[in-house]
Amino acid sequence: MIEVAVLSKAKLALTLGTLIVLSTGWAVPLSGAARSFAQRSRTGTRNDQVPALLPIRFRDDSNAGLLVTGWINGAGPFTFAIDTGAGASIITTNVVAKAKLQVSKSARQLVGGLSTSRIQSNEETHAGQIALGSRDNTVPGNPSLAVVSTLPGMIDGILDPTDLFGQLAYSIDLPRRQLLAFDAKVNGLDLHTPPKDGAIVRWVRESGSDRPFVRLGDGRLALLDTGSGFGLAVTDGIIGGRNHRGRQGTDLGGGTIQSRTVEPTTVSIGDLVLRNIPTELLVGVAPKTPLILGRGALFPFKITFEPTSRLIIFEPTK
Repeated sequence: MIEVAVLSKAKLALTLGTLIVLSTGWAVPLSGAARSFAQRSRTGTRNDQVPALLPIRFRDDSNAGLLVTGWINGAGPFTFAIDTGAGASIITTNVVAKAKLQVSKSARQLVGGLSTSRIQSNEETHAGQIALGSRDNTVPGNPSLAVVSTLPGMIDGILDPTDLFGQLAYSIDLPRRQLLAFDAKVNGLDLHTPPKDGAIVRWVRESGSDRPFVRLGDGRLALLDTGSGFGLAVTDGIIGGRNHRGRQGTDLGGGTIQSRTVEPTTVSIGDLVLRNIPTELLVGVAPKTPLILGRGALFPFKITFEPTSRLIIFEPTK
């Protein structure tokens, strides 16, 4: 078993992640590659990838999450949070107005957030073009975008990367603050040999969602949530050790989240053992809130998501 000590401290502030689509209705389909992208005809290694998109730099804001600069239909720049735990993509009415998007009523309502003060939307739109990092770095997907009046933290939207990149694989390198989308076959991505000091695990589907869940060594499912500053966040209260002081923060709907710091936790994901993960017990959160692995636990890694094979690769960044 590969052991990694996770020493980063979790912060409970603005928790953007875990949209938790409580309505069974809101569906964000994988769009697939709507456009073709020029590829060089060579096979890359895991660390020498041929991008389908230019690398996208992000800012790791302790409160707002992984922030990228983006454009919609040439309008912008806007600030978007890249959130693997969202399960849907959201933009504000300000973006709709500036990008001159057409809004329609959604047949199914989006309801989400960690607290019981949930963000809601019954309107949606589609963008002809979404670009990240630079104005001409266009993503292949054309996801449904839920429309809300405002979002906290001065952000213009929350984007689920699986929505954006279709059937492209994508990696989120947290220490290097880089997001890369690429064709797994062209790049010769090795899905059989775990990287040194890393692991390859199954991307588990939960309740028909494309959100990235992984199965821990004890059998529990955990959501990989780059929108959350937690290390490990649990709701069932079944956790050892003494409780420490309580914390308070807000979620994407502006609702209050109460938590209590407990003793650091050790969990395993495949052959990977994460020790000393900062752990929070969430109190009074929305029903069906999953176990969350946030940036406080994921920071040492570049995490590659391969949607076709439904595998996730954890690779420590040297």
